Amino acid sequence: MDTRQDTNIAVELALLVALATLWGGSYTFIKLGVATIPPITLIAARTTIAGLLLLVVMWARGIMMPRDAATWRRFAFQAVLNSVIPWTLIAWGERHVDAALATILNSAAPIFTFLLPLVVPRHEATTPRKLFGVVAGMAGICLIVGTDAFDGIGRGLLAEAAIVAATLCYACAAIFGRSFKGLDPMAPAAGSLLAGAAALIPASLVVERPWTLSPSLSSVLALLALAVFSTAAAFAIYFRLIQTLGSVSTTAQAYLRVPIGVAISVAFLSESLSRTAWIGLACVVLGVAAVTIPARQTASLKPS
Repeated sequence: MDTRQDTNIAVELALLVALATLWGGSYTFIKLGVATIPPITLIAARTTIAGLLLLVVMWARGIMMPRDAATWRRFAFQAVLNSVIPWTLIAWGERHVDAALATILNSAAPIFTFLLPLVVPRHEATTPRKLFGVVAGMAGICLIVGTDAFDGIGRGLLAEAAIVAATLCYACAAIFGRSFKGLDPMAPAAGSLLAGAAALIPASLVVERPWTLSPSLSSVLALLALAVFSTAAAFAIYFRLIQTLGSVSTTAQAYLRVPIGVAISVAFLSESLSRTAWIGLACVVLGVAAVTIPARQTASLKPS
């Protein structure tokens, strides 16, 4: 029994690292994709492919999609906050900044998720440890973005601001996403992706005219990897971990994916970080960990 339980824990921990790797690697895939595919078209294809794949997974699991208009309106609103705006902003931003910096800046979503309820009705209690995490995380962002700010308002600073704005969208989506408690988690994931695709495809056709593009093989492969692995497969793993490790332990990917994502960018794109950016990375990881790890949670990752 103990051997079997240890094996199960090892499998779930391996999946947790895999999830962090898939989401951390998405920034490298985006960087490669936007090299020859415009941002809106890239994200339209990403949401379409991933949404359809998740529908197949739901069909295999015997899960039915909701059919009422009210739920689909909520899916559409979730799509605006969780994919349409943030993914497009990140894709545009990565045309002008390194994937490693995008990984760090976008990792602060849990910090904004904590800050927003201070403005809107509060969802959870404020603690000194969480306030420390917010300060550390914001300091990390300032260390990264601030160095460009002193050089004037340039394209790099605007791109970094766009990625931070995307992070704020993620925080809003996380708060709004709590309204889907009555549904299987796969349903809002697939529904919001398909709703996002319905908005992005027409925008792509009008703004970027994808039929005129000549994308490189590396961009097409990066797009497929982004949609299949970093979106559809990552969501499937995430929902499994919620059931096996529980939501608390699964949040470990929020700070695991930052160093993993940066390492992937440095290794495969030959990117480098300044000393200030490395310090900012440490601050952001520390801040996200302080905000997401419950005060009385032990280090155990025993399946729930």
